[in-house]
Amino acid sequence: MKLTIGKTLASAVDGATVVVVRATDADVEVTSGGLALYDPKSEEPPAGDPNPELLGGTLIGKRYVNAADNVELLATKPGKGTLAIDGESLTLRDAKPLPASD
Repeated sequence: MKLTIGKTLASAVDGATVVVVRATDADVEVTSGGLALYDPKSEEPPAGDPNPELLGGTLIGKRYVNAADNVELLATKPGKGTLAIDGESLTLRDAKPLPASD
């Protein structure tokens, strides 16, 4: 799937949704719980059962990035599936430290 900034994707495992904040030009497979995410406006959810080893959860309001730091997803609804791109689990983006104000 080709990711575009602002695109909303939904999880077939649970009610989780994410918005693409940063995207790569390459075609990637974005999954939650081992099942592909889909565009809820134009696609049907993929069939299948989630992988029990990939149910680490998705937290609302958190940003998830891949190791190359070229894809970033913002969770707009929580879920029980672990987000991954091409089989690589995404990690939480660290908060940026604010400058000292003294």
